[in-house]
Amino acid sequence: MNVEISNYSQDGLTGKKTNVSEKSFNRPINETLIHQLVIHYLAGARSGTSAQKSRSEVAGGGKKPWRQKGTGRARAGTSSSPIWRSGGVTFASKTRDHKTKLNKKMHRAALQCIFSELIRADRLLLGEGLFDGNQKNLRARDVSDSLAKLNARRKVLLLNKVDENYRRATNNIPNLDVFDVNHINPALLVSADVVIVNSEALEVLEGRFV
Repeated sequence: MNVEISNYSQDGLTGKKTNVSEKSFNRPINETLIHQLVIHYLAGARSGTSAQKSRSEVAGGGKKPWRQKGTGRARAGTSSSPIWRSGGVTFASKTRDHKTKLNKKMHRAALQCIFSELIRADRLLLGEGLFDGNQKNLRARDVSDSLAKLNARRKVLLLNKVDENYRRATNNIPNLDVFDVNHINPALLVSADVVIVNSEALEVLEGRFV
C-alpha cells in the first residue's frame, strides 16, 4: 500500500503526490496514546509557580508574644499565626510540577498516529519550495499569498528550521502557527485544519519514525 501526500504550491494543490514510507506514516490510530501525548505536552507547559508560606515558614514567631494570663488580651502562642497580620497562610499553596511521564517509544508512536491520521484525512500537504524557513526580507504578505489558496481556517507550517526573520513575518498572521520539526506541538497538529510540511522537515520525520 502506497502512502501519498498531496503537493501544494502558491497556485494551490498541484495534483501531484509524493510517496512516503508506509512504515512511518500508515500507523493505525490510537486515540488513547494521542491523548496521553497531548496531555503530556500541555502539562509540561504549565508553570505551577504559585507558592505561599505556611505558619512554620514565616520568619519569626519563635517566642510567645506575651504571657498567657493577666494582660487582658487574647492568648497567643506565636506571631506567625494565620489570624495575625503578616502571619502564615492556613492552607498554603505550594509550587507544583505538573509534568507527566511519557517514554520515547510512546512519544514516537503517538506522533506517527497523528501524522498517519492527517494523511488519511488529507490534512497534511507537502509545500513545494515555498517554506524553507531561511528566506531573508520575508514579509507577512508573502506568506499570506502563499497560503491564500487554502480553504482552511487553522493552519500549521512545519519546517526544518525557523529563523528569526521567518518568525517575525508570520507572527501577526491570524490562525497560523509556525514551528520547526524539532519542536513539534502535538496539540496544534491535532486541532489544525491543514498542516503543511516542507520536504526537509518530512525527511527528518521519516528518519525519526524509522
